[in-house]
Amino acid sequence: MKVLVVGATGGTGRAAVEGLVAGGHEVTALARRASTVFGGQAGVWPVDGDATLAADADAAVRGQDAVVVALGIAESAVRVRLRGPAGTPGDVRSRGTATVVAAMRQHGVRRLVVQSSYGVGETRDQLPLSSRLVFALLLKPQIADHEVQEDVVRRSDLDWTLVQPVYLTDGDEPAARSVDGSVEGMKVSRRAVGEVLARLATGADDVGRCVSVSGATGPLPGPDASLRAAGGS
Repeated sequence: MKVLVVGATGGTGRAAVEGLVAGGHEVTALARRASTVFGGQAGVWPVDGDATLAADADAAVRGQDAVVVALGIAESAVRVRLRGPAGTPGDVRSRGTATVVAAMRQHGVRRLVVQSSYGVGETRDQLPLSSRLVFALLLKPQIADHEVQEDVVRRSDLDWTLVQPVYLTDGDEPAARSVDGSVEGMKVSRRAVGEVLARLATGADDVGRCVSVSGATGPLPGPDASLRAAGGS
């Protein structure tokens, strides 16, 4: 299959690219620095562009069989909360997703898999109290943008799946999936989430559903890990 990964240079985006390439798929990687990160990598066609711009999204979506959206803000959640993001629009998730959805409709591309965050939408009431405090104090703008993003996805007429990971890490925690909002632990590796994104994009599972992704059962992560939940990618 030909699969576009939007936000491909973020941690989860890169993991999705790796999972797709490992599965033998042709990957187009869209990001502002895609050629710097993926230039020369077999199986990956890097496209330098901005997902919030209609022309860039249109060119990248054309000819694809499926699209993965893994947009986020790489800067510290504390910095974003206090001063706003420096190089990325605060609403990059919702704006970029809306632009990509419009391009998919234009070119007849149906399969859409979007990374959101656990604790948004239908899993909002299942978030632990400690995490609700983190969301309210540090991640409020990012969570608000995820809420808008999910609404864009749900209102589309595409074959969509929303993926809601818990706290993201750079470890090796394996992924556990659920469609009822239950989670086995409150942290999961970007690598594992990327593999879930890749698997969903190249199949027909869980269309029109929200998939929660967690890792091995364990204690809640510390403050540093908490800042890397919805604040990053």
